[in-house]
Amino acid sequence: MRPNIVTEAGVQTRVSQWWNAIPFLTSSVVVVCGIIYLICLLTGYDTFYEVCFLPSAILSRFQVYRFYTAIIFHGSMLHVMFNMMALVPMGSELERIMGSVRLFYLTILLATTNAILHLLIASLAGYNPFYQYDHLMNECAIGFSGILFSMIVIETSLSGVTSRSMFGLFNVPAKLYPWILLIAFQLLMTNVSLLGHLCGILSGFAYSYGLFNFLMPGSSFFSTIESASWMASCVRRPKFIMCTGGNPSSYMPTYSVQNTTSSGFSTGNTWRSLSSWLPQREASNQSSEDSRFPGRGRTLSSTARDPTPPAGETDPNLHARLLEDSTPDRLSDATVTGMTEPIPAARQVPIANAAVLPQSQGRVAASEEQIQKLVAMGFERTQVEVALAAADDDLNVAVEILMSQQG
Repeated sequence: MRPNIVTEAGVQTRVSQWWNAIPFLTSSVVVVCGIIYLICLLTGYDTFYEVCFLPSAILSRFQVYRFYTAIIFHGSMLHVMFNMMALVPMGSELERIMGSVRLFYLTILLATTNAILHLLIASLAGYNPFYQYDHLMNECAIGFSGILFSMIVIETSLSGVTSRSMFGLFNVPAKLYPWILLIAFQLLMTNVSLLGHLCGILSGFAYSYGLFNFLMPGSSFFSTIESASWMASCVRRPKFIMCTGGNPSSYMPTYSVQNTTSSGFSTGNTWRSLSSWLPQREASNQSSEDSRFPGRGRTLSSTARDPTPPAGETDPNLHARLLEDSTPDRLSDATVTGMTEPIPAARQVPIANAAVLPQSQGRVAASEEQIQKLVAMGFERTQVEVALAAADDDLNVAVEILMSQQG
């Protein structure tokens, strides 16, 4: 019986590490949606008429609360599980970039804009003078999938990938990925709200193209919320990610055109994320400031380290030298490999978007040398460029990012 006990303990440890790697807001949404579904299941509540998004009720009785109650209720076990499995990888990446409070604000903003677009389209279909289609006005929609479609568009725009995987079966162009998903779900599943998903896609594109920039407050607004006394219990949690810096235009920057075909922020497909139970590195040391995300990101208990390798060393020893831990208080790489218990960070900071700012000639030369050395290790140049940009030219962090992608 001992082998079974050991195997069971190993699975529990992996699940615990996987759950602890999910940031605060994303894990909170999973817990809230799961608890609400269990309560509905135990109490036998399955009509959802009082909480669903019903355009006729919103317009006639001004029940605006349906904008937000509809996204946290789900109709079946498959419904809630599929939505939460899709949320974990996308929500985690966006939360690490934006911070917990900023992502919460964005989620509320997307829920509001999705609902307004839904109302406008349903009203045009139901009350136009040419042909009145009343079905959309009486459609009762629930679920988090509208927000998920918005996140898919935003994450795809930020990552800059040229293709995305459809359930791990085949790749499709990244620009068409949300639309193909929309059609696929409509064909494969019954009782799917086409208009709800469509409005999510439209809101995601509107945000990606900067149409919501005037609705996004500055970083000082989010910092004030984080420093409030009523937020202290949340901020102290290890998985909470701070929104640092003072950028007045605090909206999430869209992807700028570069010669890259892949990104370190690409989440891959949903099913592959379920097997990724090992803890991931959630913050990187930054040696320079990004004007879009000012401030210096750090992980507690870590110290600065010169990323430039000494001259004269050969490439075959580069990997071992980069992973060598010569600083006593530096975080152990065992946190990434999962051989030891991960060191909890009291506060985590978002990773800046993978865009390289123009710098001095010496810095450019050093970056080209680093790229050539990592390419000599067998990594693709495009992946190396994005990893170095995300790690702010820290070779140690870049190697960890590249290794985690291959893993």
